[in-house]
Amino acid sequence: MLEAAGVDAAEERVYRFLLGVREADTGAIAAQLGWERARVESLLASLHEKGLVGRAAEPPAGGPERYVPMAPDAALRPLLLRGHEALEWARRGVEQLAEEYRAGGRRHDAGQLVEVITGASVIRQRLRQMAYGAGEMRWLCKARPVALAAAENDEEWELLARGVRYKTIYERELLEGPGMVDNVARSIRAGEQARAVGSLPVRLVIADSSMAICPLVYESGEVLDGTERVTGPADQAGEPTAAVIHSSSLLDALIALFESQWAAATPLHVTDSGELADFDDGPNPVVHLADDERYLLSLIVAGVADKAIASQLWVSQRTVQRRIQALMQRAGAMTRTQLVWQVAQRGWLTNG
Repeated sequence: MLEAAGVDAAEERVYRFLLGVREADTGAIAAQLGWERARVESLLASLHEKGLVGRAAEPPAGGPERYVPMAPDAALRPLLLRGHEALEWARRGVEQLAEEYRAGGRRHDAGQLVEVITGASVIRQRLRQMAYGAGEMRWLCKARPVALAAAENDEEWELLARGVRYKTIYERELLEGPGMVDNVARSIRAGEQARAVGSLPVRLVIADSSMAICPLVYESGEVLDGTERVTGPADQAGEPTAAVIHSSSLLDALIALFESQWAAATPLHVTDSGELADFDDGPNPVVHLADDERYLLSLIVAGVADKAIASQLWVSQRTVQRRIQALMQRAGAMTRTQLVWQVAQRGWLTNG
């Protein structure tokens, strides 16, 4: 019973005997258990090392050394902890070996890198599996859904409530569909980060940078868009077909494609009245900047350092950084490089 704590069956029997008699010498234990004295001495030495038995304080004058049992919880807890650590290391080792096995298989078998799945129900089931096992989902959502209305799917809102992160880029034509503006506004209120572009090159979903699903070809039978977002091409039987891409250089390329589209897209926001903002102004809505904001942007684009900008504007360097952060939020940029790119794309320094 105590093997998991590093105590074998023979040691456990000696320990249980001592629990019953409370104190005994080696000869008495050997006689009672019917074992050789040398074996009992070895077992007692092992139990003593593990903290399960101790030597009696005052053995009888000239008599043999006697042993007493120690409290099992105090002795076994460290053993159990060491056993748990060993099991954890073993578990990690198995996981590492399994990943090496899969990686080796992927290197020698391209079929393990790209998996082809067919049928709307199969694609949808795979999407569910990806979403419910992910911490972050990234979507490229093209227009013209034909198989599943956005309002029919509430999985995203459930997962957002669980803490799953969603980053979604919508084609503006998709947002013009019936009910889509309200649907996207609801997703944003639930925590989705959403952006819009004029057009997208492909339908795509990425889960945790470890797996992606995208269509193989484009035909008139595209399906699974809206909040379902991924559509496969129709094969000759009218069934959609999609590719499931596992960790590989191809997946890295798809992730880079998403990030480049994300940097170029316009952030979508929900106004205080609950409406979707930055939607009706086209792919590059005109932003009305104050003169000081325009001047600040021109200095940033020119590569002027914050300290020099602060000197020219007669403000503190902290104020400059705060104003830059505000401009980055308006542009939906995470870095200054993205801010400069967005300024150029949207014509903020050329529009009046």
